[in-house]
Amino acid sequence: MIKVLIADDHAVVRQGLRQILAETADMAVAGEAASGPETLERARSEAYDVLVLDITMPVRSGFDILKELRVEKPKLPVLVLSMHAEEQFAVRLLKAGASGYLNKESAPDELVKAIRKVVSGGRYVSPALAEKLAFEIDADSDRMLHESLSNREFQVMRMMASGKTVKEIANDLSLSVKTISTYRARILDKMNLRTNAELIHYAIQNQLIE
Repeated sequence: MIKVLIADDHAVVRQGLRQILAETADMAVAGEAASGPETLERARSEAYDVLVLDITMPVRSGFDILKELRVEKPKLPVLVLSMHAEEQFAVRLLKAGASGYLNKESAPDELVKAIRKVVSGGRYVSPALAEKLAFEIDADSDRMLHESLSNREFQVMRMMASGKTVKEIANDLSLSVKTISTYRARILDKMNLRTNAELIHYAIQNQLIE
């Protein structure tokens, strides 16, 4: 029996995942988490075969969770299930240590297939994403502006684009205002942008924020 830990801050999504897996004979939801810290606590305290993780989690983001689990639970496969389009997040998450990426709009049987693939030690990507990954090997010069950012810069960029102030971001990430201001300057420089308004426009245009 494949023991699944579901991490998503929406109760309706967790319920839907439970229903899908309940109809699969060799899988069972063995735990649930609704925030970043809760996800890490459950993953540390109990044994699971796979973590199905939403990237947008309260308090600690999916990127933060991945980073810690790669160190503490390197053998635990993490399948990211997100509402965001593959082309915006999948490559970055796979490089951060995710075993697979699946859009929430995918069919239920695709979720089951993805779980089986990552539990068996493989990596799951859709055919469309596999084609993109192959193309990127020969097209690094055509990368989008945000792809030059580090994971932390990318996280800060999305928070800025969602309208949060430097102080609010600093509080959310438990960092100093000075540090976030440095990130802001670095982000704008790397992306060749001048203002927050340009950054917001870019993020909306490329579907980087909800």
